[in-house]
Amino acid sequence: MGGMALRPSVRALVLDGDRLLLFRRTVPNRPLYWSVPGGHVEPEDATLEHTLHREVLEELGATVGSVTPLTTLTCAHPEGLKTHHVYGCRLLTLDPALRCGPEFADPDHGIRELVRVPLRPEEITAIPLVPHELAVYLAAHITRLPELIG
Repeated sequence: MGGMALRPSVRALVLDGDRLLLFRRTVPNRPLYWSVPGGHVEPEDATLEHTLHREVLEELGATVGSVTPLTTLTCAHPEGLKTHHVYGCRLLTLDPALRCGPEFADPDHGIRELVRVPLRPEEITAIPLVPHELAVYLAAHITRLPELIG
């Protein structure tokens, strides 16, 4: 084993009332999959929370409040180990016109369809959510997200 540690990511479990925001991802030459907002920590990000706020703005055009650290997941990739810092938060504003991530200019990034799912484990186990470790965490904790986030 071994390989290098990859750049850490931040993942946002964003609650909109009693729903969780997910992306249904259609990417060329890849099976359909689902993900949550988030992305790599960039050098200019002062903190992990800064990464989270930047990513939800880039990917959703959203602002969020009450950011709560939930868990840290370590995922094995062919290139090495990847750490995902998972935060819970509540949606404050959402304006798709404000989306500004590089992924929207590049057709190779495919389509991100925003879906709001009820807070039930079967909603997660029924879909191919990546990374798998996050799907396992969510299936176990999704009903408790409102109290975990506060």
